[in-house]
Amino acid sequence: MNALGPAPEHPCFAWLRPALDRAWAARQGGLTVAQALAEAGAAPVRFVPQHCLPPGEAYEAYIARTGCVPTRDNLHDFFNGLVWLQAPALKLRLNALHADEIGRRGIGPERGALRDALTLFDENGALLEAPAVLRDALRARDWRAAFVAHRARWAEARLTLIGHALLEQLARAPRKPLTAHVLAGDALAWRAEHWRAKPFSPLPVLGVPGWWPANEDPAFYDDAAVFRPPRIR
Repeated sequence: MNALGPAPEHPCFAWLRPALDRAWAARQGGLTVAQALAEAGAAPVRFVPQHCLPPGEAYEAYIARTGCVPTRDNLHDFFNGLVWLQAPALKLRLNALHADEIGRRGIGPERGALRDALTLFDENGALLEAPAVLRDALRARDWRAAFVAHRARWAEARLTLIGHALLEQLARAPRKPLTAHVLAGDALAWRAEHWRAKPFSPLPVLGVPGWWPANEDPAFYDDAAVFRPPRIR
């Protein structure tokens, strides 16, 4: 990860701010990503260089066994570490579910439904606390209801982006199609069978009021290539 100037200021990064600024400054000072994350705050894991991951051992199994997170020197792993710092209980829960499934099924050519769902959320997920009218509209992909008719209700909502791949893309090049896979409720309480069902609602994150200037125009949501209609079953 080369020097990238000041830390990103978009509202989606606000919840990471306690660690983000410190880690960004440490990285700008010449530390590796693993070192910068260690400087940014306390975590229930240690960030170690990627080469510490033994050949043939699954990444998630290694974290569960050692309490160490193999970390490459790039922006993707930088944001992964920040989420570990700011949402440690959730990251530990995701890792434990991965490790349990690996212990049960082993490592094969396919991850399986549970690990696919966990990986999807870890890379692109978000947590939403919001009035029922917004949650229902998002589940129905009723974009006009969610973002136009009930736009004012977003003042009562809190959207937390968990997915480090999504955060990376928003830092590099924010663009309209970037989409989170959203869970409403307490993800820590979800059991393996719930995760297997991939109970996510898609949410193009730059449609969130206050997250992108262009979405002040209701026509922003008319782009069916991004704000897609419900699937016909």
